Amino acid sequence: MKPKATPSVFLAVLLLAAAMLVPARPAQAQEQAPTALTGTLAKARETGAITIGYRESSVPFSYLNARKEPIGYSIELCRALVTAIEDAVNKSLTIKWVPVTSDSRIDAVVSGKVDLECGSTTSNLERQKRVSFSPTMFVSGTKVLVKKGSPIKSFRDLAGKKVAVTAGTTNEKTLRDLSEKFKLNIDLRVARDHAESFALVKSGQADAFATDDVLLYGLIAQDAAKANYEVVGDFLSYDPYGIMYRKDDPQLNKLVIDTFQVLAEDGEIHRQYKRWFLRKLPSGESINLPMSEQLETIIQTMSVKSE
Repeated sequence: MKPKATPSVFLAVLLLAAAMLVPARPAQAQEQAPTALTGTLAKARETGAITIGYRESSVPFSYLNARKEPIGYSIELCRALVTAIEDAVNKSLTIKWVPVTSDSRIDAVVSGKVDLECGSTTSNLERQKRVSFSPTMFVSGTKVLVKKGSPIKSFRDLAGKKVAVTAGTTNEKTLRDLSEKFKLNIDLRVARDHAESFALVKSGQADAFATDDVLLYGLIAQDAAKANYEVVGDFLSYDPYGIMYRKDDPQLNKLVIDTFQVLAEDGEIHRQYKRWFLRKLPSGESINLPMSEQLETIIQTMSVKSE
């Protein structure tokens, strides 16, 4: 006499039969396939490197220390982006440093010579036609640096004067527009970078140097004869700064926005601001520039996660 099958035996047989009737899925289909990398992330994964464009004298955003290494507020925020890119591509990356100027920086990004431009670059509608920008990391505006004792106190006093500007900056355009609008007949002296523009004032070849106020304060703080210079006048422009990268790169764009949200939320942007604008720079001097209410509001808004 056969032994009677128990319900548990029947259940086991049925489950085994059902399993044999269902075709096995390929191993790669068991888990959702990861999104294929594109654009800059794919390039970083393939080459094992990310290229950062830096400035040589945009104190305290991006400049060279005594050992000729790029340092500064923008550089630290870019290092955080590199860490996020490493996480995205699941690979350690080598940073390749490439110097850029105000005049060469946009072309360097567009051409692929650099992946991230980490300096003191104003984000505006005209530039956004060619490149993308991170969320705003600083707000500045054009002012004028002069030697102490100069009769220049406002932009109207620049009439007929020699004024240094740095090639490729929004400040150059601001001064040209002001000169034309108010018939000031300003004699613009265009220099390669901010250090050269400042040098024109120091040597007497220019009466003033017009650029973003924070950069002027940075140059003065770094200069041994800082007591001889001052920044004067009202703001002549509004300049929100951002990290620059290639346009039409949705994966990188999302990574940058998400990373800045995290940096704002956990206080890292505030910490880096204090380090570079309120504490002593490696040179021993401090810019001592408190965060503006505008930037405070921007960072608070940035810290809120979008749904």
